[in-house]
Amino acid sequence: MSLHDDAVRVLKEYADQEELRGLYLDHLAAHPDGMWKPCEAGHVTASALVIDPSRGRVLLTLHRKLRMWLQMGGHCEPGDATVEAAALREATEESGIAGLTLLPGGPVRLDRHPIPSPCNWHLDVQYAALVPEGATAVISDESLDLRWFPYAEVGDVADGSVVELLRRTLERL
Repeated sequence: MSLHDDAVRVLKEYADQEELRGLYLDHLAAHPDGMWKPCEAGHVTASALVIDPSRGRVLLTLHRKLRMWLQMGGHCEPGDATVEAAALREATEESGIAGLTLLPGGPVRLDRHPIPSPCNWHLDVQYAALVPEGATAVISDESLDLRWFPYAEVGDVADGSVVELLRRTLERL
């Protein structure tokens, strides 16, 4: 199964955000290259909110280009067998934490946001990743900073998309 086919499967199984889910599926139906960065109409990305429920906190990255506190995530790569694998790879690379596990049940939410030309949209499939006991974060080259935030402080530093991702993650926990 190709990554494109896996994304279609994941989105068909995702039972929330019907209108946005339909937009993602329509995009993939119209764009066989819709998983990849060169697709100028937009492309699917994968991300994961790294969460430590035992300590009531999340790990956010200060994105180097956007200069915003965000969850870990980014572009799918040819070696990614599934959208879940892409999200887990991105979370692991950007957090420096080995042994992350995705919260069961598939994506937590979808988020479509504009990006600069030549591409127009990121169609982000968002997961939550649980940290193993004793995990230590290590900043990557893609970040300006990496920091743990208590749940209550996320709204003070991150945009509404991250706040909603946290809210939905906590509901699922």
